[in-house]
Amino acid sequence: MKRVCATLVLAALSSTAAVAGEGMWTPDNLPLAQLRAEYGFTPTPQWAAHVRKAALRLAGGCSGSFVSPDGLVLTNHHCVNSCVQQLSSADKDYIKSGFLARERKDEIKCPEIELNRLDEITDVTARVQQATHGKSGEDYSKAEKAVKSAIEKECAGKDSATTRCDVVSLYHGGVYKLYRYHRIQDVRLAFAPELEAAFFGGDPDNFNFPRFDLDMGLLRAYEQGKPMRPKDYFPFSRAGADAGEMTVIVGNPGGTDRQLTLAQLELARDVDLVDSLLLLSERRGLLTQFRSESAEHWRIAQSDLFGVENSYKVLRGHLAALQEPAVFELKRAQERELREFVAADPVRQGKYGAAWDEIARAVAVEKAIGERHDWIEGGRGLWSRQFSYARMLVRGAAERAKPDTERLREYTDSKLPALTQRLFSTAPIYPDYEKVKLGWSLTKLREILGTGDPFVRKVLGNDAPEDLAKRLVDGSKLADVAVRKALWEGGADAVARSDDPFIVLARLIDADARAIRTRYENEVESVVDKNSELIAAARFDKYGTSVYPDATFTQRFSFGKVEGWIEKGEPVAPFTTIGGAFGHATGAYPFALPQSWLDAKAAGKLNLDQRYNFVSTNDIIGGNSGSPVINAKAEVVGLVFDGNIHSLGGNYWYDGRLNRAVSVHSGAMLEALRNIYGASALAQELESARKR
Repeated sequence: MKRVCATLVLAALSSTAAVAGEGMWTPDNLPLAQLRAEYGFTPTPQWAAHVRKAALRLAGGCSGSFVSPDGLVLTNHHCVNSCVQQLSSADKDYIKSGFLARERKDEIKCPEIELNRLDEITDVTARVQQATHGKSGEDYSKAEKAVKSAIEKECAGKDSATTRCDVVSLYHGGVYKLYRYHRIQDVRLAFAPELEAAFFGGDPDNFNFPRFDLDMGLLRAYEQGKPMRPKDYFPFSRAGADAGEMTVIVGNPGGTDRQLTLAQLELARDVDLVDSLLLLSERRGLLTQFRSESAEHWRIAQSDLFGVENSYKVLRGHLAALQEPAVFELKRAQERELREFVAADPVRQGKYGAAWDEIARAVAVEKAIGERHDWIEGGRGLWSRQFSYARMLVRGAAERAKPDTERLREYTDSKLPALTQRLFSTAPIYPDYEKVKLGWSLTKLREILGTGDPFVRKVLGNDAPEDLAKRLVDGSKLADVAVRKALWEGGADAVARSDDPFIVLARLIDADARAIRTRYENEVESVVDKNSELIAAARFDKYGTSVYPDATFTQRFSFGKVEGWIEKGEPVAPFTTIGGAFGHATGAYPFALPQSWLDAKAAGKLNLDQRYNFVSTNDIIGGNSGSPVINAKAEVVGLVFDGNIHSLGGNYWYDGRLNRAVSVHSGAMLEALRNIYGASALAQELESARKR
């Protein structure tokens, strides 16, 4: 992260309102006065409702949107990459060749993609806070989980297959909202370009600009075997947005930490981020080696390696931000200002004053047990899809026998459709790959916890990690979805009788994993939740709702404009062109354009002056991938796929001088569909949608 002048950072304290471009606003609390003053734009309730229902969430961690009345969905290639890989084989490598369904009958179902359309938001703050009032520790944790599960079950009713309900904590417990979604699990792939086009420039160009990526994918939502007919969708604008024009990004930013306490930020800086980066760097080496061994290994490991490299660069940016003295001074000043406000009034001090110290004590507990929690309950020590399935089966059998409000949250009735979609996925499992990942993670488990640790000895026994991994994978039948379904449907008796080695292991260690999870929930999470709620109340007393909540992987609106920035004294233009991609290419991976692009250029089919990628001042974070960029008319002018390098510090603060979102231009997507891929039917569907 670029070194930041302390004076400029601290200037952000001069106003409690968000600066231009800053803010991830909930659909029911848009900054109307700010929008009117900054852009001369006042969204009507009808406009906001239309945008809310046209935008989508990909439950696995991305965003998207309806872009036609026939259920066509626009998102990023890297958001459908896992689907493309799961549909591929050694004979049909769609990662390399791309995928195009020339007719709707050729569209193929993605095994693990779920779409969520946000239908309603309801305030349930009073009910949640009443249930937890006066409680602490284990009692607080149980009460909070029980009331959330009850609310979600009431919301979904008997229709959890098509209705998803999530109780979401906003402002770290200051407000609780119930988000009701329409759930769509029949999602089919319609188009994905070659990886060489979608991720042109690879990891070296990731989080940089200028960029030249066609990071797009098209899905189609189906219901009852037919394409869905949404009433709300975004038409395409071929012209896109000009420099200086207002842009709106509506998506689902995954999470930010802008409202954490100093104690929590210090834990992230000194422990969590360092540990995660070390883990990711070793995983990157492992996957790079595996991928280099053959073309088939390259295909198998590509998606995981992309995720690891992307996460590594993101977390490195987070760490750089927290190591920047000026950023920490900003956070210190913000916390000091709020604590002084609380201390100035005896009533406020009595209600809120101890909250920061209580969180600091919880942080001390997390330092003591967090690593053990991550490696045992968090799954770091057992990196295997088959073990993940085994744990779902073992816990699912136990949890489904309990009342809904007493279950682990991920096994409540309202959550089961998402869990069973993963459990019954038809995605292939590759034994050699499983052995490599599992053997390595078991070795790390022994290294981190120690050879004499009782849990390590229970897992490994007398086996070497690699030998145990081989025995587990070779002896298991959990790669067969029919076996998993039989165990799930057979319930507790079937799971108890199973001699599958992964099931046996999951049963063996479940009590240990549950114990560390319970301690973490009772001594860390419940304490942080309770006292964050108090800090949020103090913040409301001082600022009201003029501040936006931290991101929570729920729908947010971000308002900005198309604009470059100054980098080391030199202006960075906001647009690149398709012609620029050819100038950026070297012919060697990852700077090699696919043959389809070379052929289209040679045939004179391409408009080389067509704007390709662009940057805007919109405030985004991971999870916004696949978000539509729309104009004031609610037309698609772009598709978010990245941020620039300065945006990585956006987890903790927004710097309007430098933070930029990176998007694919709407005109470039249409140009590529028609003149490179011959996808005229899809292009026509996108362009004709605006006429309806």
